[in-house]
Order: sequence, then C-alpha cells, then structure tokens
Amino acid sequence: MNTLSLLHGIRFVDSFFPSGGYAFSSGLEAAVQGGAIRNAEDLDRYATDLLRKGTGQREAVAVALAHEAAAIGHLPSALKADQQLDTMQLCRETRMASCQMGRQVIRIACDRVDAPAILRDFLAEVESGRSPGHLAVSLGLTLGAFGWRKKEAVAAFLYQNAAGLVSAALKLLPIGQREGQRLLESWLPLIEKQSHEVESRTEMTSWTPVQDIYAMRHSRLESRLFRS
Repeated sequence: MNTLSLLHGIRFVDSFFPSGGYAFSSGLEAAVQGGAIRNAEDLDRYATDLLRKGTGQREAVAVALAHEAAAIGHLPSALKADQQLDTMQLCRETRMASCQMGRQVIRIACDRVDAPAILRDFLAEVESGRSPGHLAVSLGLTLGAFGWRKKEAVAAFLYQNAAGLVSAALKLLPIGQREGQRLLESWLPLIEKQSHEVESRTEMTSWTPVQDIYAMRHSRLESRLFRS
C-alpha cells in the first residue's frame, strides 16, 4: 500500500471523521449503570470478549467480504454480507448505529469524482433502502477501493471499535486517558490476531450474550449519555 492510499483510507477510521460514532457506546453505558463494569479491569474483560467473539468474528468477516467484493468489483457479494450482518445484529439500537455510521462512510467515499463504480452502486442501494449500509461493509468496500490490504482493513475496523469503547469509557468510568491508552495497547495483539484469522473465513458468527443483553437494555435507561 502506498502512502497516498494509506492517507485516503485512514481518514475513515480517524476520530475526526463525521460518522457520529461518538454518540454510541455499544451497550457499555447500560453495563456501567448495571454494575457489570466499574473499572478498567472490568472494561478490559468486556472489550476483549467482544473482540474475540463478537466484532472479531462477525463484523470483521463482513469487512473482509466487502473488501473482496471491492477487489473484484462484485457488488452482490457486498450486498449479501450487508444483509447477513443486518440479520445477525440482535439489538435494534446496534443496527441503527452501525447503519448510520456506514452510510456516512459510503456517502463521503463517493464524494470523490473518481470514486469506483462499486462504491457508487452500493451507495445507490443504500439510499434506495434496498441495503442497510452497515459500517463494516461500507468501510471494507471503501478501504478495499483505496488499495488497502484485507487484513489491514479488518485491523483498522477493529481498532476503530476498540478506540470507540475507550472513548465512551472515559465519560462513563473513573479512568483517564493514560489508562485508556494502556488498554488500547494491550488489545493490539488480539486485533492483529483477529485480522489474520479472518482472512480465510467466509462465515459470520457471534456469541456475546452479555454485551447483547446490555445493548438491548440501553433504551430503557432512565438517563443516558449515549444513543446506544
């Protein structure tokens, strides 16, 4: 990957990117209010489990499938991954968050005059309501179109998710930025491992019942900082 491709793609996983990700906690807020997460150690277990059995086995595969679709210009593969991911996300708020962020990614990716046809075609499917436009699929297509390798695209997606959890935790827990950075660093080997393993997978799986339950409980909280 050349430097220009790196810079074009890295914008989409930067915290400055206007995807609205700052408004979502992925169920973390409900877990904190429910007493399941009280400190950095609890957050570490929660996030590690999510990376291993949730996003690392479901969304990460969707990123890889979308990346492959971009590489060969085969839109149906991306649409299939998008629909499958939609059916596997049990919580309505989680689906909403993923779609909102994904639509922003693909819209901005298509702002370029030279945007590849597969990106424009996917955007048309999303805007028409025929495909949900999940973040994992939009990002996989976008980074693939910009020349990123598959494992790098998957790693970037997982890192973005991990950083989002830490960002939410800084508002919800008595931890500081240095502790947040320590946690992110400790998760990097797992992110690297997941990004390598997913290269040979085509089936999405997920087993994170605790995180799913807290995500579903979020809408019933009496007071909330986040939308999910």
